Order: sequence, then C-alpha cells, then structure tokens
Amino acid sequence: MKHIFRCTLVVLTISLAVPAQAHRAWMLPSATVLSGESPWITVDAAVSNDLFYFEHVPLRLSGIGESAAKDEGRAPMPLHILAPDGSTLEGRNGKTGRYRTTFDVPLEQKGTYKLALANARIMATYTENGERVRWMGPIDQLHKNLPEAAEDLQVIQGSSRMEVFVTSGSPSDSVFVPTNRGLELSPVTHPNDLYAGETAEFRFTLDGQPAADVAVVVIPGGNRYRDALGEIRTMTDADGKVSITWPAAGMYWMEAQYDTAEGVTAPVTRRRASYSATLEVLAL
Repeated sequence: MKHIFRCTLVVLTISLAVPAQAHRAWMLPSATVLSGESPWITVDAAVSNDLFYFEHVPLRLSGIGESAAKDEGRAPMPLHILAPDGSTLEGRNGKTGRYRTTFDVPLEQKGTYKLALANARIMATYTENGERVRWMGPIDQLHKNLPEAAEDLQVIQGSSRMEVFVTSGSPSDSVFVPTNRGLELSPVTHPNDLYAGETAEFRFTLDGQPAADVAVVVIPGGNRYRDALGEIRTMTDADGKVSITWPAAGMYWMEAQYDTAEGVTAPVTRRRASYSATLEVLAL
C-alpha cells in the first residue's frame, strides 16, 4: 500500500512500531527454558517506556490465533514462530487489549523455537513544487511513485527485527539459520544458556555479512523500580561479535542499531537497521 505525506518538516524514522523515541517495543515470554512433556508459554507484546511494564500501547500482531484490530489504519505485524524442525506455527488464544497483546505457544517439539517480527521498507523524501513530500513502501515501487519533478531526493533503506528464543528440553540451533536480510543475531553462546556472572558471546550480521562497529545496548528489566537504567553499552568488533557479562539473573532487553550513509547503492542514500531481543538470564 502506498502512503504519501505532505508536511513542512519531516522526521525520518523506521522501526517496527511508531512510538516516541523513548518508547521500546518488546515481547516478553513467561519462560524461556522449559521441561516436561508439551509445555506452553504465554507471551506479552507491548510498546512502553519502562521495559516489560504495560503503560503505552500494545504491539498489534497477526498470526496469534485471533486477528488484532487495526490501529489508525495500520495493519497488524505478522508474527513468525519457527519450530525446531523448521516448520512454522501460529500462536494460540491471541488477544489485544488496551496496553498489551497476549498469546500462547504450545511447545510440542523438543528443542529451540524462535518468535520473530521483521519489517523492511524504503522511506523517501523529496521536494515537489516547493513542498516537502514523504513516501514509504517497498524498494521496487520507489521509481513508480516518484514524480519527474522530484528534487532533493533522500532515500533511507530501513529494516528491523525483533526476536525471542524459547527452549523445551535440550537447546538446538536449527532456528539460527540466517535469512541474510537486515541485521540478525547469529549466537555463539546459545541465547537460552545464559547465567548470572558468566560471559556470553553474540555475533551480528548485516545481509549475511559480519556487522562491524554496530552499537549494542543491554538493559535489565524492571527499570521502573530503579533510579538508574543500568544499561550495558558496547560495540561489535570487526567480526560482528560482542561479549556481555551478565551482572544478575532476570529478563534483559538487547538492541543493536546500524546507521550509515557509507557504501550504499543509488538510489539509497542511507541505510538503517535494528535488531532487538528479550533474553532471560538464569541464576547459577
């Protein structure tokens, strides 16, 4: 669908959601490591200022067993659930409320599951007849929607990905096969094998290649009840790797952001990509 906005000032943002800058989008599973026969998890999905606290808007999703209502004309984002054997699942008992969306996932197979939201789009701004115009859509539709009189063209190629990993029984690695699209996590340490006081190593790729010099921030949940955010900030090395030493057990939100105007191919003038995940760190 084509969207064109005419305004005097345009703020260029590309993300999974459309909150203010301080807000963060996240999915929170009831557990990430489970045992027993055919366990289930319940997942909350929301956008909020305080991590894992419901006070802003829900993440509106499809693929959760119930169609989420549209919000101001925006279609729900498709949730992809990948099982250990490579098959895809749909969530169960989905419901969207005032502040959060909830859904259940039955874990009938042993191994690691991946829950993912992914988004990619082009955002172009240009001047036409003295008026600033913004267009958003897929890159192959860009030229069809640009007028011949377009001036001062700026094109941002953006992508975002949000993931949660859950393991029933022993961890497996089949869900970590990259799509080679956008910023992705290729774990060295399994994301369901994290313990307080230990160091985990993660590797990030951009379109399948090592993502060097990417800013990574890790924030423990519960910041509503702390004076300090308690974030850990680091950068990926030349191989796209980072090391994180977990200070305590609990739920954490990790985000990586890539933003550059170097090495892009016309008509793109800037490339932005983001990745986020909710991780559970267990006590030894």
